[in-house]
Amino acid sequence: MAGHSKWHNIQRRKGKQDAIRGQLFTKLSKDIYQAAREGGGNPETNFRLRVAIERARANNLPMENIQRTIAKATGQLEGVTYEELLYEGYGPHGVALLLEILTDNRNRTAAEVRHLFRKHGGNLAESGAVAWMFQRFGEIVVPKDKVDADELMMVALEAGAEDVIERSRTYVVKTAPDNFRAVRMSLEEKGIPYEEASLTYEASTKMDLPEDALEQVYDLVEALESLDDVQTVYTNLDTGDDDEEADE
Repeated sequence: MAGHSKWHNIQRRKGKQDAIRGQLFTKLSKDIYQAAREGGGNPETNFRLRVAIERARANNLPMENIQRTIAKATGQLEGVTYEELLYEGYGPHGVALLLEILTDNRNRTAAEVRHLFRKHGGNLAESGAVAWMFQRFGEIVVPKDKVDADELMMVALEAGAEDVIERSRTYVVKTAPDNFRAVRMSLEEKGIPYEEASLTYEASTKMDLPEDALEQVYDLVEALESLDDVQTVYTNLDTGDDDEEADE
């Protein structure tokens, strides 16, 4: 929720582990499907697919599921067609929300998302309403105990990274979207391990809310994340726990 929320934090305060696991597997499978459909089923030549598979394996998605999803995406098995969308809206207290959507039925998804916004005191907005508040960038999370800070800084910046941010247990390498792949590959070539690598969004300016107001926004975000078609939810909240969430 600190500016953005990660899949592994879905409903993190509610502890509904079985439901979370099923939702997470669905989202991971859809990401693999879309990556394979657009770039082919070989992760050696399809960078996005490689990232999607690595994320899925890190979250214990069975290899059988991954292979079946790729087969559907490449036409070896009958499957569905997904499209990627960005939904924008305002939550309680005017908080901006940006949603990454992957759906096979945009009318169904729009109706479900609109219903949840209204139910939780927000509203789904027109395209462009809040997207301008967010910046797209690459993020590579490197564990502190696995790397020398000076070496990481040198390798990352020489490869085109914009910044290396120190957190309690990790370093976060930030890149422009166009440089994300080059920086990630450079780290791999130098044997620098990382926990996560993804393209994400972050609000350029953030807003503060009191605890009771935060709870209302959290309820909306968690409800949205419970929808299978919603891959990720980003907000412009400043909750002060970016460090905690990045290291979970």
